[in-house]
Amino acid sequence: MRWLERFRMAMLMLFRRESEIARLNDELAFHLDQQVKENMARGLAPDEARYAALREFGNPTVLGDQARSTWSWNWLEKFLRDLRYGARTLGRSPGFAATAILVMALGIGATTSLFTIVRAVLLKPLPFREPDKLVMVYEHFRDSTGGDGFDVVSPGDFNDWRQRTHGFEDMAAWRSYAFDLTGEHEELPEVVRAAAGSWNLFSVLGTQLALGRTFRPEEDRIGANHVVLLTWSLFQRRFAGGPSVIGKQIRLDSTPYEVIGVLPRWFTYPDSLVAVWVPYAPTFEPAMFARHDMHQSYVIARLNPGISAASAVNQVSALQYQIHLAHGSQPVAEEARLRPMLEDVTQDVKTPLVVLLCAVGCMLLIACLNVSNLLVARSAARRKELAVRGALGGSRLILIGEQMAESLLICAAGGTLGILLSFAATRWLADHWNDLPRVEAIHLDTTVVAFAAGLVFLTALLAGLLPAISSTGAGIFVGLQESSRSIGGSVSRATLRKTLLTAEIALTVILLVSAGLLFKSFLHLRASDLGCATDHVLTMKYGLPEKQYDTRDKVIAFHEAILERVRRLPGVSAVGLVSTPPGGGYEGSYSFSIPERPSNSFQLQNESIHRTVDPGYFTAIGIPLIRGRFFTDQERLNRDHYVIISKKFADQFFPDDNPIGKHVTVELQNETYEIVGVVGDTLWDVARPAKATMYFPILSGIPGQASEATIVVRTAGDPLSLSIPMQQQVAALDPALPLDDILTMQQILGKSTATQSFSATLVLAFATLSLLLAGIGLYGVLSYLVAQRNTEIGIRMALGAQRGEVLRLVLLDGLRPVFLGLCIGLAGGATAAMFIRSILYGTSPLDPTVLVIMVGSLLLTALLACALPAIRASRIDPMQALRTE
Repeated sequence: MRWLERFRMAMLMLFRRESEIARLNDELAFHLDQQVKENMARGLAPDEARYAALREFGNPTVLGDQARSTWSWNWLEKFLRDLRYGARTLGRSPGFAATAILVMALGIGATTSLFTIVRAVLLKPLPFREPDKLVMVYEHFRDSTGGDGFDVVSPGDFNDWRQRTHGFEDMAAWRSYAFDLTGEHEELPEVVRAAAGSWNLFSVLGTQLALGRTFRPEEDRIGANHVVLLTWSLFQRRFAGGPSVIGKQIRLDSTPYEVIGVLPRWFTYPDSLVAVWVPYAPTFEPAMFARHDMHQSYVIARLNPGISAASAVNQVSALQYQIHLAHGSQPVAEEARLRPMLEDVTQDVKTPLVVLLCAVGCMLLIACLNVSNLLVARSAARRKELAVRGALGGSRLILIGEQMAESLLICAAGGTLGILLSFAATRWLADHWNDLPRVEAIHLDTTVVAFAAGLVFLTALLAGLLPAISSTGAGIFVGLQESSRSIGGSVSRATLRKTLLTAEIALTVILLVSAGLLFKSFLHLRASDLGCATDHVLTMKYGLPEKQYDTRDKVIAFHEAILERVRRLPGVSAVGLVSTPPGGGYEGSYSFSIPERPSNSFQLQNESIHRTVDPGYFTAIGIPLIRGRFFTDQERLNRDHYVIISKKFADQFFPDDNPIGKHVTVELQNETYEIVGVVGDTLWDVARPAKATMYFPILSGIPGQASEATIVVRTAGDPLSLSIPMQQQVAALDPALPLDDILTMQQILGKSTATQSFSATLVLAFATLSLLLAGIGLYGVLSYLVAQRNTEIGIRMALGAQRGEVLRLVLLDGLRPVFLGLCIGLAGGATAAMFIRSILYGTSPLDPTVLVIMVGSLLLTALLACALPAIRASRIDPMQALRTE
């Protein structure tokens, strides 16, 4: 039981240390008194008896120290003593302490916030059963030259994969969808994002519903009864979280659907905008469900414990190649590819998040160098104090520990403030970063707090160790020989200060260059020419339910009625209809062939995105006619076999020929269309190049194909002033028809560049803070140097140096490390620019404008930071400086 006694003593030394010290002192005093009494019994006088007892017994203070040196937890006592000393020392320099704490708070707070987001989005496992076994399976066209090689899957391919391969434990599919949602009791209509999932999707994911049940196999068949699952957000918002909603009916596109379940609160896959889930198969026409060239589905597979991922996907690829050979004249892929589901969910934000994390890491390192430089400069002013403490018996290790305690206190206070700032910053980032996946997983927890605590100790070490070592070296006692007339600060210490400044400036340049490139890239995106008018243009989207608008005549009647009503509104210059406006997204693409150029096999390059438009659309939005003509009102109903192509289409497929009068055959519809016009190119995404585009008449009125439309209105004044009147006109025609995406073209541009804008703005903010930190560090260090060189400057001026010469001397001394850091930083900035070139748009990694602006900003900041100490130095009174001792 000896260990138990040792443990008891250790606890006594930790929690009852003061009482044990008192007990030790009492015991030493008792033994000393006993010795004094014995000496007095021998006949010695009281004073002589005490002196004799002390000679024989020893110094009680020394004996107490020797006894306490064997106790446990002495290191903790020394550490607390160093902290108390550090707190008193910092208390004597409140300005220095406040500056250093604020600098560290900014660095630690920003780093903690970005770590919280990166961990939640990129590192945390997905909230599904055994998420590491979930993969996304895609098709791959071997001859594809665009995209990333991961193509969405056709329903026919998915059905064959699941039935005829056994490499995966199971496979499920889903596709994006949208509905007009109306209730049974005259609730307001709204457009809701939807997803259609196969009946086994939630079992593959391992998701348990909050209420009700998932889909059954018989419900995932064409013609089955209509059932729907609600996401938690819609369940709370639309139905007040009442469990009685199970078994009730809601109307989607005017069709009654029975609510059979509610997904849990945390389920936000594929994103938080999805409001309802419906079965997969019923969303297809019977003929479409078996097609292998209708690419629009996402396939999720769970790895089989006994089969590797490579073996499983090879099985799928072998089958897919057989399917390809059987459909050689159609756009059917040759093989399959997979990637982890977590990587698939986060691929669009991975690079921006890593860039931001590197930026805040760089800013944190700049903050550490800043504080370290201030501590080095401050130690020069305290060199006599340190020399005295060393002369009185303080070892180098003790002196280093005392200074490290100061650094720890600064970083601990900064870290505490930084964590408080990170709470607000993390929430703000999560709320304002559009399209950021896995937002529900972002929150501060014990891991984040532990990370912040680790940052505190790491930054304390980085910021404090080098100044502590440099100020307690072999030349520490030289400080005792210096007078106030000496030129303060050793050459080695001045070199260290300049080295730290150089490193700080270099890191700032790297961050500034990266931020400048990202921001210029965003400006290029924001100023992109969509190929149409963007000022004074309002768009408003609607979709006609096929159950209610089930004939061509009904669809055309609504389109023409709304065009006529909107055209009569005051302030409207022109109006048109399009399925998806420029910058509004991909919508879809058609594979086609050209009858005038027959081919025996499918050509992957023969693909074009498609739009449906009315005759007035091109004029309304300002897309120029290059050749031929626009549509006319006569091209409607069955007289709709005409198409207008974009300039990109003409250049790509008719490079040396006039396309007017030629034909294209759309493979999916097996319909042939005559080309009647060529119009200018427009962008479907501001960050992507223009693609070949085909425009079809929306007045064909085909339910499903011509039911989705966006009203495009060009106005004489503020376009948003027409949003309410336009909604009223739609409501007058069909009160139950909801509207969506009521946006100006400028808002569409802003929405499509939101992620680039957000990340560029954040990096620029971090770079600006780093520039400010560098300026503060340069100013603080130079101010300390000037204060230490007062006597030297006074002597120079007494010997005839002019104030201009002193000004130039101090400026050059401060700017020398700036120029060296600038050269190193430019080399590092070029390397960083190559790393981020994949997210730059229209901007060279070595853009001269960015380099000039960023370098100019740094030099201006450095000049201002050096100017004030230099001016102060030039105004020193030489006689006063020489009198100072």
